[in-house]
Amino acid sequence: MLETDKQILSNPVQNSVFIVGYGDIGRRVASLYRNNKVPVTGLARSESSFQLMKDDDVTAVTADLDDIDSLSGLSLAGTLVFYFAPPPPTGTTDPRMKNFLASLDMEKLPRKIIYISTSGVYGDQAGQWVTENTPPKPGADRSFRRLDAEKQLQGFRNKHVVETVILRVSGIYGPGRLPEKRIRNAIPVLKEELSPKTNRIHADDLAKICVAAGKYGRDGEIYNVSDGCDSNMTEYFFQIAKHLGLPKPPTVDWEEAESTLSKGMLSYLRESRRIDNRKMLTELHITLKYPDLLSGLAGIMPSSIPNKDNT
Repeated sequence: MLETDKQILSNPVQNSVFIVGYGDIGRRVASLYRNNKVPVTGLARSESSFQLMKDDDVTAVTADLDDIDSLSGLSLAGTLVFYFAPPPPTGTTDPRMKNFLASLDMEKLPRKIIYISTSGVYGDQAGQWVTENTPPKPGADRSFRRLDAEKQLQGFRNKHVVETVILRVSGIYGPGRLPEKRIRNAIPVLKEELSPKTNRIHADDLAKICVAAGKYGRDGEIYNVSDGCDSNMTEYFFQIAKHLGLPKPPTVDWEEAESTLSKGMLSYLRESRRIDNRKMLTELHITLKYPDLLSGLAGIMPSSIPNKDNT
């Protein structure tokens, strides 16, 4: 029987939480725990991050994942750790995860580590449905970096008594996370019949899923995180444009796309897959608040959307 959101959040089964990577999702997760009187600590790299945590009533520990000396001797005994920090922007490995794991006090290890990875580790699956049993085959360096972090964490679990859960997350959308600037600038998209299958999750649902993973996620397991809808990238841009009251972006074929779109966008367009979320829904006892893009957009006021490009 699925528990309600209130039941999941009112009994998080955790005495303290430590967040690595205090961005949008980190703040949302911290808020859910703080609202239930669970103390939260975060890793702050900059003065602005330190101040943000202070404003959110989150205890800040100053350290830099790129500087292992600043991390030495992290004492996280019995805590629930959420690792949201991205890998470096280049390369095929994640030295930040390596530094974090190496810095942990082996006598005072956390109880559980939840890592947000990406569904991009599956690479191009030619539009087929992907389960957690689908072998990874990353095609882009950004996905190789995430898979490397997964392997590091799994290796650490095999050597130490620390539970781990990996969330392979689809594209995140929500307030402040829509490609409004791109649509306003009329940057083209692929013709819909050429567009790859794509997957997404609302930021609010993702935060709830993280908390549920802390409570229900089984040690050593991987969970796909997606709303499970069968969609494509061009439809995604079209629906957002309609929601914002803007014209649909122009469409192009592959030849035009190769000469007009960024290398980053082209790398996304070359991968097509559909993410099966049934394991997440069942084992993490999740009922999505936003099971599709239309319901998610309905909760976002167009006037409140910053002019920020998040693709």
